[in-house]
Amino acid sequence: MTITCGEATVRLLARYGVTTVFGIPGVHTLTMCRGLAGGANSGAVRHVQARNEQGAGYMAEGWARATGEVGVAMVISGPGVTNIATALGQSYADSLPLLLISAEQPSNSIGKGWGVLHEVTEQKRVTEPLCAFSETARNPSDIPELMARAFTIFASERPRPCHISIPVDVQDMLVDELWEPSPLPEKPAPRDELLVAAAEKLKAAQQPAIIIGGGAKSANRDLRIIAECLGALVVSTTAGKGIMPDDHPLCLGGGLSRPEIRKYLKSCDCVLAVGTELSETETYVDRLELDGELIRIDIDPRKMTDLYTPTLAIVGDAAASMARIRELVDDQLRDTAETEAFVSKTRIQIETSLNKSEKQHVNLLNLLNQIAPKDTIWSGDACQIMYTGNFAMPTRAPRRWFYPSGFCTLGSALPNAIGAKISSPDTPVAVLVGDGGFMFTMPELLTAAQAGLGIPIILWNNEGLKQIRDDMDLLDIERVGVDPLNPDFVALAKSCHCDGLEARSEAEFSEAFLSAFDKSHPTLIVVREDDDWLVN
Repeated sequence: MTITCGEATVRLLARYGVTTVFGIPGVHTLTMCRGLAGGANSGAVRHVQARNEQGAGYMAEGWARATGEVGVAMVISGPGVTNIATALGQSYADSLPLLLISAEQPSNSIGKGWGVLHEVTEQKRVTEPLCAFSETARNPSDIPELMARAFTIFASERPRPCHISIPVDVQDMLVDELWEPSPLPEKPAPRDELLVAAAEKLKAAQQPAIIIGGGAKSANRDLRIIAECLGALVVSTTAGKGIMPDDHPLCLGGGLSRPEIRKYLKSCDCVLAVGTELSETETYVDRLELDGELIRIDIDPRKMTDLYTPTLAIVGDAAASMARIRELVDDQLRDTAETEAFVSKTRIQIETSLNKSEKQHVNLLNLLNQIAPKDTIWSGDACQIMYTGNFAMPTRAPRRWFYPSGFCTLGSALPNAIGAKISSPDTPVAVLVGDGGFMFTMPELLTAAQAGLGIPIILWNNEGLKQIRDDMDLLDIERVGVDPLNPDFVALAKSCHCDGLEARSEAEFSEAFLSAFDKSHPTLIVVREDDDWLVN
């Protein structure tokens, strides 16, 4: 059957297992929309309409965070691509498999500067720094090749966004063949002799530690057993929270930003870092001081020659690597009491060193830890309550804590949650967001309401961009641009077909939060910093 290239592109997505795309239709994507809405592809791929392409990108990112599968966004050329660029940057920083399919201006006008609709002189150059690759399809036969390239990266390399740009005239060209998905390679296998050497170093260490990053999500069980065999302290990045349960007696999850933990790591004679960049966005310092041996296991070979050159470099899949190391250290039954004592003492030190705002954050987070369903996904922005939650909110399974650590963007919390909830409708999803970040993508409330999503949105209201305000005060800088005029958030929620209230007590908050999961629309729960019920 002969169909257009736009329709064939959607059909190929479906054959790769894609069921949902996020985006906003436009005049330059109409041919692809035909593939979404009718013909041989009717119903094969669902389209979720966002209110801004940035929101669509974050939704695709949320899908990828929740499932580990490819999140897909489809947008128009020009402003659609520039709008979604921030989400690409965040997905690149946090190693997420996001595929962007975009339109592009007519092929014969690319690079000409004729002033055509949605013109970008050369569109792929907009997204190249934010993607594993960004390419323009010059004819229909390029599409299956580029799609295979993207899904190969997602399957076998460090996952990063890929962008396939299809000019409007190419979308309209006819295709009379059935494009087949390409067989996908497996992740690279680690060299066994290096794993044996790593196990020997860990077994010989007097004070080992393990740093877990987001690249280790598939190795959670083996990592727990390894830590217990070695009596090793476990610290996770924010992307790695829950791989080892944060409340495990050997674990200080999400704690690399804490000076108490960084000091301990400096004294360790062997540190195993699995699937992590060891980036300054996690540690809050330019460089961790690691005086002992460093073993790095990562799927990305470039990690072996960056800021932290390891004693032992192992390139390969984290799951296979940890399974083998577990076999090799299984006979090690070291006493864990000393490490457990350090973890217990450090938790107390952290709790007693909290500032006024952090104590209120912890009061709310402790309440949520008690009342929320145990498998809840927490989707957050870069905001103060999330900074505290990174080390203070227990997460007990992978893919349950969304924090934009790398790009540190604002506005991702709500659309990330939408993507996660659509991908996993039976999993409870909740949002933690500040008043400033919420306003970046606030219109996506309507997307969530239209999709019938029962999501509680906890809005921590400190009337501005408080982290920057605090920094200005600390440095004696006159405040500028940090005290915006806020809307009536409750009225705003109701105008968007959602429920809204301002919680004035623990009981009122708890009732609103728990009931929100059973509704067919979101519930915005405003929590004001310094309210009596939050203050000890």
